[in-house]
Amino acid sequence: MECPGSNRSANKYEEFLIMIKNVVFDLGNVLISFRPSEYFDRKQYPVNLKSVILNDIFRSREWLMLDKGDIILSDAIESISHKSSLKKEEIARIFNLRTDLMFPLGRNIKLLPELKKQGFKLYFLSNFPLDIFDEVRNSYSFFNYFDGGLISAEARSSKPEPEIYRLFFERFNLMPGECLYVDDIEANVKAAESFGVKGLVADGSDRISESVMSAIGT
Repeated sequence: MECPGSNRSANKYEEFLIMIKNVVFDLGNVLISFRPSEYFDRKQYPVNLKSVILNDIFRSREWLMLDKGDIILSDAIESISHKSSLKKEEIARIFNLRTDLMFPLGRNIKLLPELKKQGFKLYFLSNFPLDIFDEVRNSYSFFNYFDGGLISAEARSSKPEPEIYRLFFERFNLMPGECLYVDDIEANVKAAESFGVKGLVADGSDRISESVMSAIGT
């Protein structure tokens, strides 16, 4: 027996799916792999050294400040060197590895032209420092599929802070309810959903195609 109102609920859900016109992607671990811990394991760094690098650099306050554009790289290296057992030269060398730690998630990238063919507009919204973003963007041709995007260092705000989402929607004149947002961090997705976005938490793998297509109703 069909529950009263079930058709009405289904119709509302179908209407919501039809409204999706824009797909917004995080970059790290959605379209670009960025897993420092795994990188240092592959390079056979000693466990203690790897732990120091991850804690003192990749989990540092300075790392977050770089993402928000609140500090330049040379100042970040100097600041970390005063608190870390790592020497300044070692810290600088690790920072220079950042693009080596990144590579495109090929299967996920293939989703972009497919979505474009279906008429969706594509955007990126990502926490990223200015000093390497241009290098990354110029290195990967898949950025040509995007209709626009915003990084945290440019916004001077980082996810999941509300301001970066607000600025993103205003800059591209987007209705949140017409957007699907894909991110590998649940807190970032929930923050986007608070604006009325349909959110999808990716698992960091290169197999998000089915989940994205399901979320947009194709």
